[in-house]
Amino acid sequence: MKYYLIVGEASGDLHASHLMQSLKQQDPDAEFRFFGGDLMTAVGGTRVKHYKELAYMGFIPVLLHLPTILQNMKRCQQDILEWKPDVVILVDYPGFNLKIAKYIHSQKLKANSQQPKVFYYIAPKIWAWKEHRIKNIKRDVDELFSILPFEVDFFEKKHQYPIHYVGNPTAQEVRVFLADTKDRIEETDKPVIALLAGSRRQEIKDNLPAMIKATSHLTSQYDIVLAGAPGIERSYYDKFLQGTPVKLVENQTYALLSKATAALVTSGTATLETCMFRVPQVVCYETPIPIVIAFLRKHLVKVRFISLVNLIADKEIVPELVADTFSVENIRTHLERILPGGAARQQMLDGYEEVHRRLGNSHAPDVAAQQIIEILNHNNN
Repeated sequence: MKYYLIVGEASGDLHASHLMQSLKQQDPDAEFRFFGGDLMTAVGGTRVKHYKELAYMGFIPVLLHLPTILQNMKRCQQDILEWKPDVVILVDYPGFNLKIAKYIHSQKLKANSQQPKVFYYIAPKIWAWKEHRIKNIKRDVDELFSILPFEVDFFEKKHQYPIHYVGNPTAQEVRVFLADTKDRIEETDKPVIALLAGSRRQEIKDNLPAMIKATSHLTSQYDIVLAGAPGIERSYYDKFLQGTPVKLVENQTYALLSKATAALVTSGTATLETCMFRVPQVVCYETPIPIVIAFLRKHLVKVRFISLVNLIADKEIVPELVADTFSVENIRTHLERILPGGAARQQMLDGYEEVHRRLGNSHAPDVAAQQIIEILNHNNN
C-alpha cells in the first residue's frame, strides 16, 4: 500500500520513522512519500519537503512566513492528489495537518472523486486548547490513534468520537535505548544537570538564558550540559553559551538523560522523556506578557497542567514554572529541592512510577501499524 505521512517537527520525525519501520515489517509492499525529516528519510521512500521548512512557531513568525506556509500547503495538497496514496497519515502538528485533512475531505465531496483515507497518529492536543477543533476532526479524520491514555475519555466519553489508544512511543523508545548500552556521552568529572531548552529557536531564546543563570551557582559541584536539538546548528547556541561553563552535546538527548542527576526542561515531549529516565526535573516555560498568559491559563485553557508527566498522572508530580511563575529565582529554588538530599527528590521519583504504570508496555508503532493495515485491508475488501 501507499502511505503519505506529514510531520512538522523533530519529535514527529522520530515517531513517524518508527511507525514507518513497523509498517514496512508488516506490509512488504509499503511505499512511502512524506513531508518529514532525516529519520524518516533513513527508513526509505521519497521526501517531498523537510519539516524544517514548515516549523514556524508563534503569531509573528507565522505571519512573516505566511506566503511560504501557504505555498508548502498547496504543494502538499497537489502532491497527495497526484501520488494517490491509500492513506494520508498526519502526525501531530495540527495547524498544518488539520487543513490538509479538510482539503482531502473537500475533494471526497466532489463527484466520482476517489481520495485517500485520513488517519491521525498522535492526536492533536485539543483537550488543552482549541477544543472546537473536534468538529473538524470528526468531519475530516477517518481514524485517530492516540498515545496518551487520558485522551480516550476525552474523545470517546466527552465527544463520542471513537479512537485507538496504541500505547506511548516515547516510553518504548526509552526502554529500547536503556537496553542498549552503546550510545552514551563521554564520562564527566562531576554529576550532571541537564538542560533541555526546547526544539525551536524561539523556545531556546526564551528559556535557555534563565536556565543557565539558575544553575550558575552549581558549576563547581555539577557539570551543566545542554542537549542540542535536531536541526539547530551549534552556532545558534554559541551566543547563549559563550563565557559560561555550560557544555553542549548534539543529538544525544537520551544519552545525556541517562547520565543526568536532575534536569531543567522546557515543556513538551521532553518532560515525559525525562520522567521515563527517572530524572527529577523542573519544567520551565517562559512566555511573552506573563500576566496575560497567566490569566488565559486560569480562565481559557482547559487543563490544569502543561507537562505530560502531570497530565498523565492527573496530579502535580513535577513543578511547572510558566508565565508569571517563571523566574531565575523560582527555577533555582525548585532545582535545589530535587538535587540529591533535596526535600522533593524522592517524592518526585515515587510519582514517576505512577506515570510508568499508566503508560504500560505496549509497543505503540507496532500496534498502530497493525491497526492501520487491518483497517485499510478491510476497507479495500
